[in-house]
Amino acid sequence: MVVSALFAKTLRDQRRGLVGWSIGTALTVVVMAAIWPSFSAIDLTALLSQYPEAMKQAFNITSMTTGSGYLNAELFSLMLPAIFIIFAVARGARLVAGEEEDQTLDLLATMPVSRRRILIEKGLALAVDLAVLALVLLASLLLSSVAFGLDIPFLHALNGVVAMFLLGLELGLLSLAFSAATGRRGLSVGLSAGLAGASYLVYLAAQLVDGLRPLRVVSPFYQAISDGPIGPSLPPIALLMPVVGLVGFAVAVVVFDRRDLAV
Repeated sequence: MVVSALFAKTLRDQRRGLVGWSIGTALTVVVMAAIWPSFSAIDLTALLSQYPEAMKQAFNITSMTTGSGYLNAELFSLMLPAIFIIFAVARGARLVAGEEEDQTLDLLATMPVSRRRILIEKGLALAVDLAVLALVLLASLLLSSVAFGLDIPFLHALNGVVAMFLLGLELGLLSLAFSAATGRRGLSVGLSAGLAGASYLVYLAAQLVDGLRPLRVVSPFYQAISDGPIGPSLPPIALLMPVVGLVGFAVAVVVFDRRDLAV
């Protein structure tokens, strides 16, 4: 039962950080939702007409006349994606490279279990942590919707939460892949954060420049938030996020199995 013990230990070691991130995420949602009653009371049509057209397109500002549109623009366009990406990237880099740099990975390497199983267990633990954070987001969205009159249907809120989970999962698995392949935590964070930043720039530029629009489909941000993401359905292109993350992770499993560890 070594594998299950490893999985449980990985979750246990990260529980305090997860609690902190969960509280921060919930408070972010509640604070932004609490502004909605005051925001919706003003003349939104006149206000939104003053925004530059490019900004309207980039951040879905024209849909802010509804509770769902308001949260899509204020939370799901950047703030929540950043929370899930930072959480996932930092955790993914820590799971292997952090232990290797702390010289504790040798204890895992001596266990009667393959390196591939070790990495898979850590990947599963990362997915579980992200799922917990997503459930906290869902609960805070639904409670805030009732408390502050945003009128967000359950399915619409669920779609938004799933989009954030998939975005975090893709970048988190890639961070874990870099971590396992290089054994360097800082490099793993830098590569993953750089990839996330470049993806956002591609998404933003493609929203603003007509000639670049075909490129937006390659950005995880477009895949996650192009249709809201709080809405009646997720776009099929959202499935690219877990596929890309799993492909990168699968390559890292092979590399990690053969790499000399710094232990």
